[in-house]
Amino acid sequence: MNDAEFKRFTDAAAHCQMSNAAFLAYSVDKAARDLTRTAAEVATEREVIDELFAARRHLGRIHGLFNQVAKALNSGADAPHLDAAAEAVGSAARRMEDAADALLAHRNGGAPA
Repeated sequence: MNDAEFKRFTDAAAHCQMSNAAFLAYSVDKAARDLTRTAAEVATEREVIDELFAARRHLGRIHGLFNQVAKALNSGADAPHLDAAAEAVGSAARRMEDAADALLAHRNGGAPA
């Protein structure tokens, strides 16, 4: 734990009117009660960045597939579910952008990037 993390920890304990030991015990117990959420919250920034890059690669592959669909449509093929697929991809791209914005805000101490 670096100095900034220790200060944040001791400030949080003081804010809750708890000793450092009591605050730590409470926090550990709380984290142990919901391991799925805890794992997500303690994921390292590197893991989050890796997932964002993976999502970007997938969106790049989808871009290539949409180019193939456009080529097929220009050749007279039918794509009855194209609107739904495009909507889903657009939604995924927006979620990825929101996640990147949240990561940057977190890195900036909560300030928007």
